[in-house]
Amino acid sequence: MILTAGGKTDQGLVRANNEDHIYLSERLGLVAVADGIGGRTSGETASKQAVKALSDYFKKGSQTISPFDSSYSETTNRLNAAVMLANRSVYEKAQSSPELNGMGTTLAAAVLKGNQLSFAHIGDSRIYLVRSGSIEQLTEDHSLVQEQIRFDWSNKNAPERSVVKNVLTRAVGINSDVHADLGELTVLQGDILLLCSDGLHNMVSDEEMLEIISRAGNVHAACEILIDMANDNGGQDNISAIVGYIHQEKWYSSWSTFMNAFRR
Repeated sequence: MILTAGGKTDQGLVRANNEDHIYLSERLGLVAVADGIGGRTSGETASKQAVKALSDYFKKGSQTISPFDSSYSETTNRLNAAVMLANRSVYEKAQSSPELNGMGTTLAAAVLKGNQLSFAHIGDSRIYLVRSGSIEQLTEDHSLVQEQIRFDWSNKNAPERSVVKNVLTRAVGINSDVHADLGELTVLQGDILLLCSDGLHNMVSDEEMLEIISRAGNVHAACEILIDMANDNGGQDNISAIVGYIHQEKWYSSWSTFMNAFRR
């Protein structure tokens, strides 16, 4: 399987600058979204540093993996090692300057190798899988709101009501060590990935995202429309989206041909 991906990041309508960074490499099968925290330039510095450290790790090819978790594949362990390296890189940079102290970032990343997708995340940037007309959130936010939901299932409107909506319980670069949530799955012909920052998923519902991705003419158009809708709905934060569809090496000349192929 191979990945065809497109991505876009946007400042939104409220923020003074864009603290999100994205990365995509079809050659490496690697995609990542980072949403900086810390304010002013420090959040932007953190997200940029994390994405660079992550991508540089994979560009260098095979490296010693430590620690290695035998319950996951080598690719997933490599992704985890890259995320840990990104955390250390952001943390050390934050310690180097008083202006950067306390900066951090979310990080959601996925790697496709063969028919296996490995993914990792820290924070509230998300990874979704679209398959057979349905959308599934693969990650669980590391936020106080998510903690509220976990311990009070009746509190279904917590994300809308909570005064701690944007408070994270885990982030890259805040501490010298951090734990990433990992996952892996076997992908199918026609699966579609969506990685996004909270500037998208707070402004656009899962159902709306599914409809846009299903109807868009290609991955680039899907990202454009997703971000336009987030801005139409208020654009309260920076907005980032990466859409990638997974297919065999046969190239699909049009989105409709691709969509019809996996509906069969």
